[in-house]
Amino acid sequence: MTVPDLPLHYDPASLSALIDTMFHPGARARYGSVVSVEPGHVRLSLTPPEDCLRPGAIVSGPTLMGLADVGAFAVIAAHLGPVTMALTTTLTINFLRAAHGHAPLIADAHLLKLGRRLASAEVRLSQERVGLVAQATVGFALPDEAAP
Repeated sequence: MTVPDLPLHYDPASLSALIDTMFHPGARARYGSVVSVEPGHVRLSLTPPEDCLRPGAIVSGPTLMGLADVGAFAVIAAHLGPVTMALTTTLTINFLRAAHGHAPLIADAHLLKLGRRLASAEVRLSQERVGLVAQATVGFALPDEAAP
C-alpha cells in the first residue's frame, strides 16, 4: 500500500488525545502538540519549557530527540490507529544548528515505510528564523495486531 491509500485514523485533536495517554501528565508538555494530520505527514509544535534549555537558551539534544520520536510515533499512529505498544527500535539524528528556546519548534514527520512488523519515519525539526535545526530517521517495531 502506498501512503495515500492508507486511511487516516485521527484528526489533530484525537491524535493529541492519544499522545496524552502515552505520557505522565507532568511530562506531556515536553512532547509537543499536533498541528496537522495528512496522508503521510504529521506536524507538531513545541515551545520548549525552561527546564529543557541549556545555557544560552539553547534547546537540549534530549528535547529534540524526544520531539522527533513523538513525531514519528504520531505519523505511524495516524495511519494505523492506537498502536500504543509500538516501540522505538532506532533513532538517528543529525543536529544541524542550535535551536533557541525563545521560538517554537516545528516537527514535520513523514512516513517512509509502514510494514507488517516495522515502520519508519523521517522527522525534520525547524524554527521560523533559524530554519532546519535537526533531521532524524526513526524506526518502530509494531505489535502483531497493528499490520496495515
